[in-house]
Amino acid sequence: MAMLEITIIPLGTGTTSASEFVAGAYRIIRDSGLKFELTPTSTVIEGDIERLFEIARRVHESPFNKGVKRVVTVIKIDDRRDKEITIEGKKQSVLTKV
Repeated sequence: MAMLEITIIPLGTGTTSASEFVAGAYRIIRDSGLKFELTPTSTVIEGDIERLFEIARRVHESPFNKGVKRVVTVIKIDDRRDKEITIEGKKQSVLTKV
């Protein structure tokens, strides 16, 4: 199992707010059925790497589908193959050491 963190930045929208576009991306991720966590600046999703790439592509395309002409998407992938990782497990690993 892998984890993908994604941030979309729509450019040239005529407003400084991106919440309309983030909401569209959120719906795609929510409807995927995968476990995810929305943060103030990104969304973290856990699942099979191929599925994560598919969702990342759909999220990246979503602002274009609303007429945006330029989108910057930042993706970070944690793909650990020696053991299963989860969002909650990674957080707990840090908190046990605090």
